[in-house]
Order: sequence, then structure tokens, then C-alpha cells
Amino acid sequence: MQHVQEYSAVSARLGIDKNAEIGTIASEITKKIRTGVSQPRETECRVPRVTTDRRDPAPLSPHQSDTNFQPAFVAEKYLLLDQVEGSSLYRCVDINTKEELVCKVVSRDCHNLVSAHYRLDSHPRISSLHEVVLGSRYLYLVFPKAHGDLHSYVRSRKRLRETEARKLFRQIAETVQACHRNGIVLRDLKLRKFVFADTQRTELKLESLEDAVVLEEPESDWLHDKRGCPAYVSPEILKAGAHYSGKAADMWSLGVILYTMLVGRYPFNDSEHASLFAKISRGYFVIPECLSSRARCLIRSLLRREPSERITSEDIMYHPWLAREDRDWQSRACDQLVPECSLYDED
Repeated sequence: MQHVQEYSAVSARLGIDKNAEIGTIASEITKKIRTGVSQPRETECRVPRVTTDRRDPAPLSPHQSDTNFQPAFVAEKYLLLDQVEGSSLYRCVDINTKEELVCKVVSRDCHNLVSAHYRLDSHPRISSLHEVVLGSRYLYLVFPKAHGDLHSYVRSRKRLRETEARKLFRQIAETVQACHRNGIVLRDLKLRKFVFADTQRTELKLESLEDAVVLEEPESDWLHDKRGCPAYVSPEILKAGAHYSGKAADMWSLGVILYTMLVGRYPFNDSEHASLFAKISRGYFVIPECLSSRARCLIRSLLRREPSERITSEDIMYHPWLAREDRDWQSRACDQLVPECSLYDED
């Protein structure tokens, strides 16, 4: 990893601190490598661009500590930095433009992920691929930088008022609807998967289509593999050996998302997985009376034990709670903090 060694040497010589601004780091490294490294020639192809990197730096293993992570160059163009907190993405920077980006590192056989992004790359609610770098062992999917995730935002606000929650949840529902229409089941659907595209935190995007399934036949969504965050998993997935509707399972997860946004806690919660799954299987939860009747109705329409009884992604936008128009709102600061209790929202 010659360029990693050069990075360390240049950083030490220039006195660059680990927590220094990304732009400063990129600027100094760019000066160092431009004289001795030629830039790769990009192949003309459809957006997003696909670039080949023969050196293929290895990403940080899930069992490694961030303190052991060494920055690496990808395609002699991107500087791969540490992981984004609470995310599987890495911070990275384009050493030519100094633009801050994020990078998803996956194995080369992740065909579903790449195929799903190509299907929905132009959708405004899904993070678009900036570039795809093809390595000998890994694929590096480069995305625009986000401005925080929805899980952290809800936790910092404790819970959202219905007016604000409606604006944000409408965007989430539109995203799921677009995925289902294009034959994509999201599976691991949760608050943390949605990130803000603007600093005002009013516009959401799906961060990545990681764990999504591209259906061979859009109308046939029967799945058998068990994936998903424990707090968001649907009752039918917990049944041993059972096939289940992927789209209906996504709608259950939407119910957990909406409940958490409005109430400030998960509808099903327990420190032990066995007890948590037992609660989910029973399907019993309590909705605070402080929520409007329409909001309670939508939550119940999503969190139904029987998958066939749940509202679908095609019909959800017609629900009275979502169809209602509110006056414009602006995000405001709030000093109330939710306790650190995100055990079941981790990857």
C-alpha cells in the first residue's frame, strides 16, 4: 500500500492532525501525488461512471477498530477515510475537487446492490451513484455526502410533531412505493437508512439499497431468507422455514418507523432478543392517546400481524393522515435528548 505509506509520511511531515479538515488533507496529499502518479483514464459510459482500480485497497473489517484504520487511495482519485458513525459507509474525498463524499465497499459479487441502484439511479429520494470503482476484490460505490441520518435526528428530538413527521414520512413512503413498483424489496428497512440531503433537514433520501432484493418477476415477491434489524422485523419472518411477502414485510417496517418517529420509542422493545421476538409475534403494542386518530389508524394499518391485511405501498399515499396538507414547517433546535437505547437499530 505505497500510497498509504505516502499519506502517513506526508501527514507527519506537514503536521496534519487526524481530526484535521478533510479538504486540507486532500489538498496536501494531492500536491504530493500529482507529480508522480498519473490519473486514470475514465471510460465513456452511462452515468454513473465505472472506473477500474487494480490495486484494490482492503476496507476496514467489522472486527477492526477505527483507531487501526489506515486511509487508502481508490483508483488514484479518492482518499478513503474512516467509517461514518452508525453507518457502513466510509467518508472519502475526491483529491482533485476536494469534494466530500461517502463510499460503500462491497464484494464484487454484490450484483443485487448494483442492479438495484441502476434501476433507481434517477429517483430523487434515493442517493444517486456518483461513481463505481471496480477493484479485483471489491466494488467501491461512491455517493454524495449526507447531512445526518433520521435515526439520530429522531433520537435528538425525542419525538417529532405530527406535522413534521408527516412531511418526512411522506417522503419515506414515496421511496418505498418507487422501489416496489420497480420490483425491489428493501428488507432491512429502518430509520438509519434514511439520510438528509440538505442542511435544513427537510429532504430525505434512502442512503443505500444495501440488502435490497431485485425481483425477477415484480409481482412475485416471496422470499425465504431472514434479514433485517430485530426491532423492525415482521412476525412472519420469525416463523421457522416460512416464505413471506417481501413487500408486506417492508410495510411492517414502515409501521415501526412511523411509530418511532411519533412516539420516540420502538413499538416492540426488550433487552433480550427472545422476549423481543415474542412481543413482535404477538403483535401487541400500545399507541399513546396524544396522537391523532388518523395517525393511530395508519400505524395500525401497517402493524398488522397478518401480512395480507396491511396497507400496501400503492395505497398508503391515499391514507387520510398522509393525504392531509400542512402548513410549511421549519426545523428548529431542541435540547431534549433521547437516551442512548439504539441496541436494535445497529447493523
